[in-house]
Amino acid sequence: MRESLRRLAHSSDDGMERHGRRTGTRRVRVELLDSEHITVDIDRKARGGDLLDKICETLDLLEKDYFGMLYVQRGDPRVWVDLNRRLSKTFKNEPWDVRFAVKFYPPEPSELKDDTTRYQIALAVRRDLIESRLTCSHITYALLSSYVLQAELGDYEEGSLTPSTLSQYRAVPLNAITPEFENKMEDLYKKHRQVSINITFALTSNQDNKKWMDLGCYVSPKGQSPAEAELQLLQSAARLPLYGAEQHAAVDSTGVALALAVSHTGVAVYRDGTLMNRFPWAKITKICYNKRIFTLRLRASEFDECETSLSFGTTATTACKKLWKCCVEHHMFFRREAPVVVSRIPGLARLGSRRISCRRTLRQLRQEPSPPTAAMA
Repeated sequence: MRESLRRLAHSSDDGMERHGRRTGTRRVRVELLDSEHITVDIDRKARGGDLLDKICETLDLLEKDYFGMLYVQRGDPRVWVDLNRRLSKTFKNEPWDVRFAVKFYPPEPSELKDDTTRYQIALAVRRDLIESRLTCSHITYALLSSYVLQAELGDYEEGSLTPSTLSQYRAVPLNAITPEFENKMEDLYKKHRQVSINITFALTSNQDNKKWMDLGCYVSPKGQSPAEAELQLLQSAARLPLYGAEQHAAVDSTGVALALAVSHTGVAVYRDGTLMNRFPWAKITKICYNKRIFTLRLRASEFDECETSLSFGTTATTACKKLWKCCVEHHMFFRREAPVVVSRIPGLARLGSRRISCRRTLRQLRQEPSPPTAAMA
């Protein structure tokens, strides 16, 4: 029976592939941030941006410039799909499989204008926590997990936290779950059930000499809504050093292994998980690479008369170019007023591909009016 089903599935796939060849379309398998899968039919001549638009349309996402798509290339599972390149050239003879992901994490989550955007980015943060790309203390793990429970399950009910529930809605690596952690998370989860509101009353209407009387604290019978819990999750996560960071393996001049973390703040250098140095975008004047060597040129400080250059080694030229491109795209999205051709950015990168997957910048997104349905639920 199972063999018959396998043959049927295989024949269906062959039929879809033949249908795709006849119609000029290709079926793309997309893994979403909640680990569910969907399929999207796309023209064979379409570019990466066309596929991203279709996925966002399927998910009712309006603020789509925060997002991107990952695929596997030469064993590297975290390569971003080039939005300007034809998909047929990106995948060639490989399966057209992608993972929908957040590429640029908003530095101020409260500025997000759409509930769906906030929900998807909350899913991304949760996945980063589970997969240890975003690390924190045990108490912070417990706090973030309690927000996930509030968003997914609503107000706390006695006996609702079963082992299967914790496994399904966890926002922490499995090796971090202990009885002490579960107790702390449950205590924090209970506190989201009651929202305290301080109430004051104006005794006079004179704006210059207004007097206030404190009426005490009113406890709402209803806890945080899913949207409020998701926002609390994002605001707490945004304070963590590795929030939204893309980490790249590198070595210093003495061969010591490092990790370069690229985010909205700039480039940070880590050694064995410990922050060694941080270079804000405002301090970086040039980003370039040559074969396996990645170089940052830093603005002269009040104690230095000239600029400083720092070089790091990478495992291969492709890894070095990936790091360079990540830096240029993050700098462009978070620091520029509008996307520009890389070679025309004064003092910035001069080497490598000019193909940058940034269609709009954060500044442009902030200037757009809020959608009519953006009110928090």
